[in-house]
Amino acid sequence: MGGSVETMIDFLKKFERVVVISLIGMMMLVVLLATVELGWIIVKDITTPPIILLEIDELLEIFGFFLLVLIGIELLETIKAYLIEHVIHVEIVLVVALIAIARKVIVLDPNKYPPLTLLGIAALILSVAVAYHFIKRRL
Repeated sequence: MGGSVETMIDFLKKFERVVVISLIGMMMLVVLLATVELGWIIVKDITTPPIILLEIDELLEIFGFFLLVLIGIELLETIKAYLIEHVIHVEIVLVVALIAIARKVIVLDPNKYPPLTLLGIAALILSVAVAYHFIKRRL
């Protein structure tokens, strides 16, 4: 009976490793494609009249996309850390959350949302920042 449990555990470890490596490969592809897309957006925006000048909405799109690539890189770091240490680092997850919230705030049009929603976003930012602060102090 003990042999079959060990065999099952070994199989699960191998399965988990294949899944994590697959996730890394897919995330690498997504980050690469997002980076190429960001480059394309920048080239397209600076080559359309007015040349080299970017409008506010174009800048917001570029900044939002840039932060999206950073989120992908941080997620890749999370997956990589899990592959190496078999632990999900809370600090990395909080950094991803902070970047995602920052991206949302940068592209956010405050006129489209009721005040209570904006207050909720502010509370979310504060709670993630406080959690990150406490994690950093602990380390």
